[in-house]
Amino acid sequence: MFRRTFWFTTGVAAGVWATTKVNRKLKQLTPENLAVTAANKAIEAGGRLKDRAVDFALDVRHNMAQREAELGDALGLDAPVDRELPAPRRYAAIENRNDPMPTSKYIDRTTYSYNRNEDH
Repeated sequence: MFRRTFWFTTGVAAGVWATTKVNRKLKQLTPENLAVTAANKAIEAGGRLKDRAVDFALDVRHNMAQREAELGDALGLDAPVDRELPAPRRYAAIENRNDPMPTSKYIDRTTYSYNRNEDH
């Protein structure tokens, strides 16, 4: 008699356990619960992705500044700048034979007109 009672109680306990387990799983698989779970996982993944993107952007900015400094040193861009500019040069494109000063290499004024409408 005790054997039957033991196995009956064991069967009832196993049935209750299996029923509660199945009911929990069914509640987890409802559309509302699936939507909430998916939203929570998306928020969590988005937070991780955002952190990774921010870290990547900071790394890129740091390395870019470091590379710019290296290039500046290599090209001498950090050297002091001379603020005095050289005088503008205007060389004669065609030598003028009628010039009173034939040794002049520069043109101060030209007699050539750039007006395209004067012939018409």
